[in-house]
Amino acid sequence: MEQRHLGRTGLRVSRIGLGTLTWGRDTDEHDAAEQLKAFWDAGGTLVDTADVYGGGEAEYLLGRLMDRLVPRQDLVLSTKAGSVPDPDRRTDGSRGHLLAALDDSLARLGTDHVDLWQLHAYDPYTPLEESLQALDIAVRTGRARYAGVANFCGWQLAKAGTWQLGGDRTRLAGAQLEYSLLQRGVEREVLPAALDLGIGLLPSSPLGRGVLTGKYRAGTPTDSRGASETMAPFVEPYLDDAAGRIVDAVTTAADGLATTPLHVALAWVRDRPGVTAPIVGARTARQLTAALSVETLSLPDEICRALDDVSAPVHRYPDHDWSTL
Repeated sequence: MEQRHLGRTGLRVSRIGLGTLTWGRDTDEHDAAEQLKAFWDAGGTLVDTADVYGGGEAEYLLGRLMDRLVPRQDLVLSTKAGSVPDPDRRTDGSRGHLLAALDDSLARLGTDHVDLWQLHAYDPYTPLEESLQALDIAVRTGRARYAGVANFCGWQLAKAGTWQLGGDRTRLAGAQLEYSLLQRGVEREVLPAALDLGIGLLPSSPLGRGVLTGKYRAGTPTDSRGASETMAPFVEPYLDDAAGRIVDAVTTAADGLATTPLHVALAWVRDRPGVTAPIVGARTARQLTAALSVETLSLPDEICRALDDVSAPVHRYPDHDWSTL
């Protein structure tokens, strides 16, 4: 698999990453092991997790698998901290919480460092400089090699990225946000900020929460995430008529290229400007292998333009030059 630099840093990662959102909850150890082995065999290196995935079970499971299945040194481990299971306060970006969470993550993963550590979300109740200082401490103490953020909006990413360029601070390497043909909101302000600051984008849910594979066109399959009690609310927003028109266009493009809607949707986001590596989460190793086989596909320019047009978000003032409106 092709390797790409993450942002303006020396960190190289595979251009498709493996997500572990469902590990330890919907994905058991056997299925997780098959996925990790298939990913490694395909040349994949970037494995993304978080301290809250499966209540910590995703990290614990990944740590066990690295101990006996895939060498730690062959993987680029990415984890996140800052999200908390508190309905009244969903994020905690305090320095104390973040560094304690990182130590707990390292213990579950069974390693002395992660390659990329990310703030999982912006915390409006903690000064941003305090949260970012935790990244600096983590890198300075060797507990993390590189740092990034996730789910930051445009002004938050611009402020954080610019702050980190001053003084003896750690440059932000990556930003992880949802990005797909069904969710192009990052193009409004996040992506321009990332490009300007040299921050690599790691798209999550690049297949539109599974909807872009076309499997929901005739209803909700009983074995899909949309039929899962925990994941159905996650999928439901992308089952409207507007999404249906985009899925139809992706399916038409796939038919014309003699490939699958999954490959078309994944290749589109993988090769967008500023994107380093989409993070793909799969239910089975077979699904993951199907996604990884996109490596040889490059979409023709006319197909990209057609998909751009059918999925184009409405961006007006002040995102576009006011004189053109």
